[in-house]
Amino acid sequence: MTNTAESSFTALEEVCAATGLASRGAEPIRLAENQIWRLTAGVIVRMSPPDRRETAAREVRVARWLADNGVRAVTPIDVDQPVERAGRVATFWEEAPSQTHGSIADVALALRELHALEPPAFHIGTLAPFVRVPERLAAAALPDEDRRWLLDLHTDLAERWTTCLPTGMPHRAVHGDAWPGNIVRLKGGGRLLMDLERFSLGPPEWDLVSTAVRTRTTGAVTEDEYAEYCCLYGYDVTEWVGYDLLARARELRMAAYAAQHAASDPSWRAQAQHRVDCLRGRCGPRPWRWVGIL
Repeated sequence: MTNTAESSFTALEEVCAATGLASRGAEPIRLAENQIWRLTAGVIVRMSPPDRRETAAREVRVARWLADNGVRAVTPIDVDQPVERAGRVATFWEEAPSQTHGSIADVALALRELHALEPPAFHIGTLAPFVRVPERLAAAALPDEDRRWLLDLHTDLAERWTTCLPTGMPHRAVHGDAWPGNIVRLKGGGRLLMDLERFSLGPPEWDLVSTAVRTRTTGAVTEDEYAEYCCLYGYDVTEWVGYDLLARARELRMAAYAAQHAASDPSWRAQAQHRVDCLRGRCGPRPWRWVGIL
């Protein structure tokens, strides 16, 4: 094991012991900001930094609320959670059935179903569109001048969000990161909502903008796919007066994410710099054909 894997496995042993689960034979799925392991018992363990206990607890509660409302989502196992050990906050989930990324149609239908629900009676937090953006930029592998420009952009967008976000649809429970990797298609049939970390109360347009940006900014979604998406959901967010603000917030988040992770993985640096160059007007008009990073 690498040092990162060894450290993560040590934490895994402690959180599993606290719940009576066996960690022996566990396999790492992802060892990054959030560390994810698969136990031999068919349980997925998600471990996050210690400052995210409230978020972890909300994820579990939201998952149970979705199940109560007939929305299929990741399922927390029946243990007292989250668990804090070894400087990590852990949650425990049933391993999802075999799956593939959902289609753009799956995203539209899942969001239509989600946004039709009345928000839960318990507090799910308010959408924070710029969460961790300054921290990501501080850790980014970027020239200082580009970093300052992005920080200024963040300040401007955050102020506009707070003071002059146009009125749109009534606020609802939103997924927060709605794309085909988080709204998956089960091989046995049906959809499943994954990754509830950004679930909160906010404008439904924030969920819809994700696919619009993947069409108009990155080119990952075709115009025909986007037209079907709007038809299935029943609304085209690009026609809303607030689209530009939300789209630019999404673009900033995507650039900051790439730039932060490029600091630890040089193979991402060209793409991170390309995203910044696009935002700064150095690469012509959208779509910019951004390449996804993991």
